[in-house]
Amino acid sequence: MTSNIEDRIAVQDVMLRYAESVDDKDYDGYRALFVEDVEVVGMGAEPMNGMETFYPWWKEAIDKYDATQHMLSPTLATISGDEAKTRTDVQATHYPKGDSVTTITLWATYKTDMRRVDGEWKISRHELVSRGMQKLP
Repeated sequence: MTSNIEDRIAVQDVMLRYAESVDDKDYDGYRALFVEDVEVVGMGAEPMNGMETFYPWWKEAIDKYDATQHMLSPTLATISGDEAKTRTDVQATHYPKGDSVTTITLWATYKTDMRRVDGEWKISRHELVSRGMQKLP
Protein backbone atom coordinates (compact mmCIF):
# COMPACT_ATOMS: atom_id res chain seq x y z
CA MET A 1 0.00 0.00 0.00
CA THR A 2 1.29 3.44 -0.87
CA SER A 3 1.01 6.52 1.31
CA ASN A 4 -1.61 9.17 0.66
CA ILE A 5 1.08 11.55 -0.61
CA GLU A 6 2.28 9.00 -3.16
CA ASP A 7 -1.31 8.40 -4.28
CA ARG A 8 -1.96 12.14 -4.64
CA ILE A 9 1.14 12.53 -6.81
CA ALA A 10 0.20 9.47 -8.88
CA VAL A 11 -3.37 10.72 -9.41
CA GLN A 12 -2.14 14.19 -10.43
CA ASP A 13 0.35 12.53 -12.80
CA VAL A 14 -2.55 10.75 -14.53
CA MET A 15 -4.10 14.14 -15.28
CA LEU A 16 -0.77 15.58 -16.44
CA ARG A 17 -0.26 12.59 -18.74
CA TYR A 18 -3.82 13.13 -19.95
CA ALA A 19 -2.99 16.68 -21.08
CA GLU A 20 0.38 15.62 -22.49
CA SER A 21 -1.04 12.74 -24.50
CA VAL A 22 -3.83 14.90 -25.96
CA ASP A 23 -1.46 17.73 -26.92
CA ASP A 24 1.17 15.34 -28.34
CA LYS A 25 -1.48 13.22 -30.06
CA ASP A 26 -0.02 10.20 -28.28
CA TYR A 27 -2.97 7.94 -29.06
CA ASP A 28 -1.63 4.84 -27.30
CA GLY A 29 -0.61 6.86 -24.24
CA TYR A 30 -4.05 8.44 -24.05
CA ARG A 31 -5.86 5.13 -24.35
CA ALA A 32 -3.68 3.59 -21.63
CA LEU A 33 -4.96 6.12 -19.07
CA PHE A 34 -8.47 4.61 -19.01
CA VAL A 35 -10.11 1.42 -17.82
CA GLU A 36 -11.92 -0.41 -20.62
CA ASP A 37 -15.37 0.19 -19.09
CA VAL A 38 -14.86 3.95 -18.63
CA GLU A 39 -17.88 6.26 -18.56
CA VAL A 40 -17.37 9.64 -20.29
CA VAL A 41 -19.81 12.49 -19.75
CA GLY A 42 -20.00 15.98 -21.23
CA MET A 43 -17.83 15.49 -24.29
CA GLY A 44 -20.44 14.31 -26.77
CA ALA A 45 -24.18 14.81 -26.98
CA GLU A 46 -24.73 11.70 -24.87
CA PRO A 47 -22.65 9.89 -22.24
CA MET A 48 -20.28 7.30 -23.71
CA ASN A 49 -19.58 3.95 -22.08
CA GLY A 50 -16.46 1.92 -22.75
CA MET A 51 -13.28 2.63 -24.66
CA GLU A 52 -14.68 0.90 -27.77
CA THR A 53 -17.23 3.72 -27.99
CA PHE A 54 -15.28 6.65 -26.54
CA TYR A 55 -11.83 6.23 -28.09
CA PRO A 56 -12.87 6.40 -31.79
CA TRP A 57 -15.06 9.41 -31.02
CA TRP A 58 -12.16 11.14 -29.19
CA LYS A 59 -9.60 10.38 -31.91
CA GLU A 60 -11.86 11.80 -34.63
CA ALA A 61 -12.49 14.90 -32.50
CA ILE A 62 -8.82 15.56 -31.67
CA ASP A 63 -7.68 14.95 -35.26
CA LYS A 64 -9.71 18.03 -36.32
CA TYR A 65 -6.96 20.17 -34.78
CA ASP A 66 -3.41 20.88 -35.91
CA ALA A 67 -2.49 21.56 -32.28
CA THR A 68 -3.95 21.89 -28.80
CA GLN A 69 -2.60 23.02 -25.46
CA HIS A 70 -4.26 21.90 -22.23
CA MET A 71 -3.18 23.86 -19.15
CA LEU A 72 -4.31 22.25 -15.90
CA SER A 73 -4.74 23.42 -12.34
CA PRO A 74 -3.40 21.25 -9.55
CA THR A 75 -5.69 18.26 -9.08
CA LEU A 76 -7.88 18.24 -5.99
CA ALA A 77 -8.26 14.60 -4.96
CA THR A 78 -10.23 12.64 -2.40
CA ILE A 79 -8.68 9.20 -2.13
CA SER A 80 -10.18 6.22 -0.34
CA GLY A 81 -8.27 2.98 -0.74
CA ASP A 82 -8.19 2.10 -4.44
CA GLU A 83 -10.72 4.77 -5.46
CA ALA A 84 -10.17 8.48 -6.13
CA LYS A 85 -12.48 11.37 -6.99
CA THR A 86 -10.75 14.36 -8.54
CA ARG A 87 -11.37 17.86 -9.82
CA THR A 88 -8.98 19.53 -12.25
CA ASP A 89 -9.65 22.87 -13.91
CA VAL A 90 -8.48 23.25 -17.51
CA GLN A 91 -7.92 25.97 -20.06
CA ALA A 92 -7.54 24.33 -23.46
CA THR A 93 -6.59 26.14 -26.63
CA HIS A 94 -7.39 24.48 -29.98
CA TYR A 95 -6.08 25.36 -33.44
CA PRO A 96 -8.34 23.95 -36.19
CA LYS A 97 -6.63 21.92 -38.89
CA GLY A 98 -5.59 24.00 -41.91
CA ASP A 99 -6.74 27.27 -40.30
CA SER A 100 -3.90 29.59 -39.28
CA VAL A 101 -6.28 32.30 -38.03
CA THR A 102 -8.87 30.68 -35.74
CA THR A 103 -8.24 29.93 -32.09
CA ILE A 104 -10.79 28.17 -29.88
CA THR A 105 -10.32 28.38 -26.11
CA LEU A 106 -12.27 26.24 -23.66
CA TRP A 107 -12.50 26.84 -19.91
CA ALA A 108 -13.74 23.78 -18.06
CA THR A 109 -13.47 21.44 -15.12
CA TYR A 110 -12.64 17.75 -15.35
CA LYS A 111 -14.44 15.69 -12.70
CA THR A 112 -12.53 12.46 -12.95
CA ASP A 113 -12.93 9.27 -10.95
CA MET A 114 -10.03 6.85 -10.89
CA ARG A 115 -9.40 3.39 -9.57
CA ARG A 116 -6.21 1.53 -8.93
CA VAL A 117 -5.78 -1.38 -11.34
CA ASP A 118 -2.78 -3.66 -10.84
CA GLY A 119 -1.09 -0.92 -8.82
CA GLU A 120 -1.70 1.81 -11.41
CA TRP A 121 -4.28 4.60 -11.29
CA LYS A 122 -6.69 4.58 -14.26
CA ILE A 123 -9.59 6.85 -15.24
CA SER A 124 -12.91 5.08 -14.64
CA ARG A 125 -15.26 8.05 -15.12
CA HIS A 126 -14.40 11.30 -16.86
CA GLU A 127 -16.74 14.29 -16.95
CA LEU A 128 -16.14 17.58 -18.73
CA VAL A 129 -18.02 20.50 -17.19
CA SER A 130 -17.77 23.43 -19.60
CA ARG A 131 -17.37 26.87 -18.03
CA GLY A 132 -17.14 28.82 -21.27
CA MET A 133 -15.73 28.91 -24.78
CA GLN A 134 -14.31 31.59 -27.01
CA LYS A 135 -13.65 31.40 -30.73
CA LEU A 136 -11.38 34.03 -32.30
CA PRO A 137 -11.41 35.84 -34.61
